[in-house]
Amino acid sequence: MDVEVFVANEQNEREVDAARWAVLARAVLAAEGVRGDAELSMLFVDEKTIAALNERFLRIAGPTDVLAFPIDDDQVALGRSPDNGGTGPGWENIDDGSAPILIGDVVICPEVAWRNAPGHAGSFDAEIALLVVHGILHLLGMDHERPAEAEAMEARERELLDQLFRPQDA
Repeated sequence: MDVEVFVANEQNEREVDAARWAVLARAVLAAEGVRGDAELSMLFVDEKTIAALNERFLRIAGPTDVLAFPIDDDQVALGRSPDNGGTGPGWENIDDGSAPILIGDVVICPEVAWRNAPGHAGSFDAEIALLVVHGILHLLGMDHERPAEAEAMEARERELLDQLFRPQDA
């Protein structure tokens, strides 16, 4: 099985071409070496939804443009329930190697992207493309908390966008 990207457009303020952004996401994952059974989800949400997520998970008030939620790679505990204390009655080996790797969720707010685009990426499409790449790089472990990290992440974003993104009017 291939890398799967699930996209849901849960807002109606701005038109979003879900299929286009799924193709970009798959290309970014491939360029970053993600192979095999893996899943990523992308959600396009309104400002109220992303503001609630921003407050809940980052304790920052107000909407933002993109959030990334990596899936924890903790193994599901095996053994008896409720203490997981060994392979007693009822034990099943649920790790048969067939489950996909769950990369995580990228949540994007098109309305915030629309406002930020003129002073940032230039166009709405370029801004959404940047947010897709940025969110995926966060899921794969990149960050921008320190200046050196930010420089490396921004450089990789530019490389990926140069390789993989073409504005539709080009």
